[in-house]
Amino acid sequence: MRGMDSTTTGFIVETLTRSIVEHRLQPGSKLVEQTLADQFGVSRTLIRQALFKLSQNRLVRMEPARGAFVAAPSVAEAKQVFAVRRMLEAGMTQAFIRQATGEQINALKDHIAEEEAAVLRGDVPGRTVLLGDFHVRMAQLMGNEVLAHLLMDLLSRCALITLMYQSAGAAEHSHEEHRAIVKALEASDEARALLLMDEHLRNVEASLTLAPLAPAPSKP
Repeated sequence: MRGMDSTTTGFIVETLTRSIVEHRLQPGSKLVEQTLADQFGVSRTLIRQALFKLSQNRLVRMEPARGAFVAAPSVAEAKQVFAVRRMLEAGMTQAFIRQATGEQINALKDHIAEEEAAVLRGDVPGRTVLLGDFHVRMAQLMGNEVLAHLLMDLLSRCALITLMYQSAGAAEHSHEEHRAIVKALEASDEARALLLMDEHLRNVEASLTLAPLAPAPSKP
């Protein structure tokens, strides 16, 4: 996080969250306190505090006598996360279209262009972050930081879910659906924008399979 002291718990939480979102830390991976302390140049106490915060965010699973592991969400949890997102984002889309300015629409178009570039160059971590950030960006453009942070938490969990359950080709579909949503927002077509957002989230959920990828083996 820009401007944050690299020895703070917040920085460690932010960095590990980003590693999970970008799929550099796999579901089921063990997070060894001493290894992380060495990497960040901090005490194990700070690492322990960061891992506890991540466990509160449901990104890390703490196991007595075994340590901390990157969470591996169940299929049931995945469905619940998407159900919450549909409820939240329907309201967000409706509110956004009722107050959208040309500047806000152009900001979303710029984001779409970044998504397309990441998809075309095969940047899997980059496109994963950008596809999720599209939804957060809408909340930020509305000036609703509470909603933005709620979505960030949900999207961090979605990153784990998509890593474990999403089928190939879904990223390209998500990008095209984002483009269609922005087009409806620009046309001030509230009914279509709501329909497209709902269909988009349902399509992402439908792209999940019931056979998760095997979690990464735990490190000793």
